[in-house]
Amino acid sequence: MSQTIRVSFDALRDFMDRAFRKAGLPDADALTVATLMAEAELQGSDGHGSIRLAPYLRRIREGGVNKHPVIRVEKEKAAMALINGDNGMGHLVMKRAAELAVEKARTAGVAWVGARLSNHAGPASLYARMCLPHDMIGLYMAVGNANHLPPWGGLTMLLSTNPVACAIPTAKEPPVVLDMATTVAAYGKVKAKAQRGEMMPEGWMIDRTGKPLLDPKRSDEGFLLPIGGHKGYGLALIIGLLAGTLNGAAMGKDVIDFNSDFANVGNTGQAMVAIDPAAFGDLDEFKAAVDVVVRDLRGSERMPGVERIWMPGEQSHEKRIANRAGGIALPPQLKASLDKTAADLDVAPLEVMD
Repeated sequence: MSQTIRVSFDALRDFMDRAFRKAGLPDADALTVATLMAEAELQGSDGHGSIRLAPYLRRIREGGVNKHPVIRVEKEKAAMALINGDNGMGHLVMKRAAELAVEKARTAGVAWVGARLSNHAGPASLYARMCLPHDMIGLYMAVGNANHLPPWGGLTMLLSTNPVACAIPTAKEPPVVLDMATTVAAYGKVKAKAQRGEMMPEGWMIDRTGKPLLDPKRSDEGFLLPIGGHKGYGLALIIGLLAGTLNGAAMGKDVIDFNSDFANVGNTGQAMVAIDPAAFGDLDEFKAAVDVVVRDLRGSERMPGVERIWMPGEQSHEKRIANRAGGIALPPQLKASLDKTAADLDVAPLEVMD
């Protein structure tokens, strides 16, 4: 059980598609969710990929997610919209939000689309990146689906990891894609460490006395640390107000922990912004100028022992290419969990590569 298992993107997508269809999602919705989850694995966001399959299915089974949502626009103006996700899978809600933001930005130059009554949607960069094929800048924000962060200096967990992502198109360089939690580590990384039987590095979490917490299986005894101390706390708060409170979604004490509550509606809040660079000037000149900045940064003088200066999103870009060619690596513990899911649902198991 110690050897890494490799699976193709198609095999992983198709397996999760079978699982969601068997759980009752409509065929098109099952394929959409499965594809986005497989894309998360493809880019190395393992805390948001197939490790989430079993808990997603449990929420569907216990009624915490609407299998047949009517995702609709509740409010709308030229450069904004508010989407009601009808408690559907967050991947479906945010795909619609990204598409609507791009559509509106073509006319308005910029568009902000908020969502309420959504659910966990995986890595933030998936949705920011949806603007790139349209030569637009994408910005995504969300209220996390469980509170793991207290206000700075406090002990009551009233904030979540509240992620933000931004994707900026380029001419010839890989796109600049920043995807970050407002905590030092996203909670999905803690879950992945626990499943693999690994310890967390110091600096991810502390217990309620302020001592380092290294065992991910004891994560409920402490909380995540914000990036940059009080600045990360402030950033988490602002993102929560913009993605949650502004949309009439859950924030603070109203956020339910979807890791332990599988039956109640989460009312997750998210926001998607599309910006058309062509509204500001020549598109090709902008993309070429971004390339220049990227090359200047990458080619700048390095500290001793540093082999390469990376741009945000470059490592995910390279993982995407490598995993397409050589397969996605899954830890054996995760493969065993997926096999159990297949047996429970009576669907064909995940095929592995030779």
